[in-house]
Amino acid sequence: MPMPMPMPMPNAIAPHSSATRRAGLLALGLATLLPMLAGSMANMVLPALGQVFAVPFASVQWVLVAYLLGITCLTVVAGRLGDRFGRRRLLLWGMGLFALASLLCALAPTIGWLIAARALQGAGAACMLVLALAMVGQLVPPERRGWSMGLLGTLSACGTALGPSFGGLLIDGLGWQAPFLLLVPLSLLALGCARLGLPRDGSSPQKERMNLASLSLLVAALLCYGLALTLGGSLALWWGAGALLVTALFIRRERLDPSPLLPLVLLAAPRLRGGLLASALVASVMVLTLLIGPFYLRGAFGLDMATVGLMISGGPLLAALTGMPAGWLVDRLGARRVVRLGLAVMGTAALGLAGAAGQFGPLGYLLPILLLTAGYALFQTANNSAVVGEASEQTRGAVAGLLTLSRNLGQLTGVAGLGGLFAALVGDQGLNMASELVFGTQALFALSALLIALAFWLVGRSREEALAVV
Repeated sequence: MPMPMPMPMPNAIAPHSSATRRAGLLALGLATLLPMLAGSMANMVLPALGQVFAVPFASVQWVLVAYLLGITCLTVVAGRLGDRFGRRRLLLWGMGLFALASLLCALAPTIGWLIAARALQGAGAACMLVLALAMVGQLVPPERRGWSMGLLGTLSACGTALGPSFGGLLIDGLGWQAPFLLLVPLSLLALGCARLGLPRDGSSPQKERMNLASLSLLVAALLCYGLALTLGGSLALWWGAGALLVTALFIRRERLDPSPLLPLVLLAAPRLRGGLLASALVASVMVLTLLIGPFYLRGAFGLDMATVGLMISGGPLLAALTGMPAGWLVDRLGARRVVRLGLAVMGTAALGLAGAAGQFGPLGYLLPILLLTAGYALFQTANNSAVVGEASEQTRGAVAGLLTLSRNLGQLTGVAGLGGLFAALVGDQGLNMASELVFGTQALFALSALLIALAFWLVGRSREEALAVV
């Protein structure tokens, strides 16, 4: 009786041929690129959706909010689910779900259908993003692991940078469904490469206990939070109260649970707490630029969607190019100094946008946005280095998870909260009026400057508190 072939260990490098390994790396690269592409392309679709479905801005917002909710909720547990059921298996399911959800988005007959499909797309995207990082070490030797991580980081930035330009071109030529249809064959290509090139899971995946009760409370809290930010009047107060109540229940359960979903005890460290809060504030400002940019450039200056997409791509593209120089500055000057430098640059750019909106044509918007994005690249690189670098070896993974969660919560706040404020200032009719768009843009970037100043204060205060504790 022949002996069974040994299954590769989860953390071992699979003995595949070079062609098979390249297919696996292509699958992981697409698993990193496509979720970012889906997120940034959708911003370009929003103006068209309001006209096609004849719905207010508050409903259109949920096309972005639902995607962020799906990513945020599943990001917290995707790694653990992969350990429990097999990383390759869950990644394949995530890719398949992403492809199906993208097709459902393109076929959506109503805005409700589209929002539900976007939530499914976000769930698939979370599995792809988390498990691509978890599996890349199984395909490359240790001496090339840094290169592979850098490749995935570059592809992530490229997905954000290319999304607006591709989305604008596709919408202008083929309609709002085209960006979602583009994702279907690309995700199927990723699925095929993953089946061919990724090593099979071990015969006995880890049987880690899943904290489903805490996960359910977290999902409910995030949903209530999103509804509170997008709904007006007394309903917003009720949903806000619900979010606070469910969050309190979640925190209480997490403190009593021996295997918590989130390591909330780490938040007692002042520097970590300040870095996470600053990350959330800055993320809310940056996602706002992608949200209101298409409305502002199209409504205030009458630009076609292809041109709008190319202009909005400038910021994310600059962020991708600034990442390496920002890392060099962190090594030379120290993370804390570069954090403050990045925030100072961002604050200056936000004030420039608040003062110059509508006065110098499209360039009066593009140039400050580029400056804002350069400052963001400095801040993000330095803040990530400071927050994760100061964590102990035992808590580094947990801290990285909290950092991702804070960034996702900031993006959710920017899309739902700041986007809702923009809609309230402009009004549904004002989305097509240049004067109203200019006023709303000025007000929102003035508020953004205040949020950046708050982040600057938090970073400085957390340092003083840490010194006082020492």
